Amino acid sequence: MAIDLDRPYPLTAQQIADYRRNGFIKLKDVFNADELRHYGEEITRLTIALNTQTAPLEERSTYDRAFLQVMNLWEESATVREFVFGRRLAGLAAALMEVDGVRLYHDQSLYKEPGGGITPAHADQYYWPVTSDRTVTAWVPLQAVPQDMGPLAFFAGSQHEAFGRDLEISDESERAITAKMQACGFDVLDEPFALGEVSFHSGWTFHRAGPNRSATPRSVMTVIYMDRDMRLKAPDNHMQQADWERWCPGAEVGAVIATPKNPLLFESRPSGHAA
Repeated sequence: MAIDLDRPYPLTAQQIADYRRNGFIKLKDVFNADELRHYGEEITRLTIALNTQTAPLEERSTYDRAFLQVMNLWEESATVREFVFGRRLAGLAAALMEVDGVRLYHDQSLYKEPGGGITPAHADQYYWPVTSDRTVTAWVPLQAVPQDMGPLAFFAGSQHEAFGRDLEISDESERAITAKMQACGFDVLDEPFALGEVSFHSGWTFHRAGPNRSATPRSVMTVIYMDRDMRLKAPDNHMQQADWERWCPGAEVGAVIATPKNPLLFESRPSGHAA
């Protein structure tokens, strides 16, 4: 089967402006059914094989009820590496962030089991020891995500809100952030995803997801990108310290994060420095 994950997906100036304003965007038909089936089978196989969560749902914490999570699948499979290194997604990430190139931060599969709980409101960048807001997560459902399966929902424009940036995913983040978003009047977009639809959200955009009330796992692959020239900052919390050690090993505070685990995935213009 001929699959070309490097084929560009054109964006309009309006779509880039919408992302800049809202901190997220949903794009139709980024992948077709054959592409999702081909890569989804391998992503699912690895997620099941590498998952270490075995406790029943009712015995887990709120975080662990939200999804099964397996990271850096690109290091486990040549097939998944093709997907994660594809220039179509990486090019979209660079265009939306309005940067000249992007590196991989890490990938992760997120499988919300039947009966799985909510994903509490949070901002991803709480976890990341990086110096700027030029980060974005591509959220790629491997099937259509109807409302009862728990699609990702976004608080539009919330990437500029400072409240809640110090909260990790928890019952407290769900309560406090949701209340703050409502008080500030941020609109929430909570809608199904069609087959092939992909969302991108900034590292500081607050988002959440409902429970999976269906009988089918909500199977999602994510790829987190950062500006090619992103530098490491001294960690603000223990989670950022752990991320530094796990996803940016060998990177130095103040230097460009250019480790073997953070390859350059897309470049529209050569870098002006050696890194």
